[in-house]
Amino acid sequence: MTNNSKYFKTNKATWNQKVKVHAESDMYNMEAFKEGKSSLMPYELEALGDVKGKLLLHLQCHFGQDTLSWSRLGAKCTGVDLSDEGIKLAKSLNKELKLDAEFLCCNVLETSQYIKEEFDIVFTSYGVIGWLPDLKPWGKMIAERLKQGGTFFMAEFHPIVWMFDYLNEKPIITYGYMQDEVIYEEYEGTYANQESTITSKEYGWNHGLGEVISALTEAGLRIDYLTEHNESPYNVLPNLTKTDNGMFVTNDKLYPLIFTLKATKI
Repeated sequence: MTNNSKYFKTNKATWNQKVKVHAESDMYNMEAFKEGKSSLMPYELEALGDVKGKLLLHLQCHFGQDTLSWSRLGAKCTGVDLSDEGIKLAKSLNKELKLDAEFLCCNVLETSQYIKEEFDIVFTSYGVIGWLPDLKPWGKMIAERLKQGGTFFMAEFHPIVWMFDYLNEKPIITYGYMQDEVIYEEYEGTYANQESTITSKEYGWNHGLGEVISALTEAGLRIDYLTEHNESPYNVLPNLTKTDNGMFVTNDKLYPLIFTLKATKI
């Protein structure tokens, strides 16, 4: 953890900048969200079904829209994120919308230092594991926070997606599928608003599907399914085409964009 502290510090500063930009963006559509629109996507809604009365821990929750969407569906939610500004806004939204979610600012890998409660569901989604240098402590933490028989679910961009350097005019494969070395990118704007003048400085790591599965199974989880999808609910990659069902695909569909994974603590 200590060796990576400078990376986490830089990432935290970048995400603190992103919060305001994202909260004002069309992508996050704050006005519609406040009026009752759910920010959750079909993959997670179909996977988790009725969450009413269940204790749900949302890892890397940004400023809490998904956490609060689960709360609206009746779950008792706790959201965790690295960004102070994100958690500050999440708490403000929770109060404004008269919901009962709780939010904690910490590095996701240190969640068990601050939260001792066990949950029915641990949930994480879209652009999360790439901020973590090692998934073994991540898997261990998830197992610690789940009740016996509890469910872990993640929806995440496929590892192949992160092999490309998108800062070039034409994306080219640059990074290893299972690259151990940290990846640094610096660019203007953010995925939710490419016209923004903020400078994003980001350190990340690539993780193959084998690493994801091993981290969870070694921690005591049983994989219920791993599914790869060629459709993304978000238009955050270059040259995607919108389908009739509102998803986004590459024109050639040569590789998956998303994977979903569901597991049970045994």
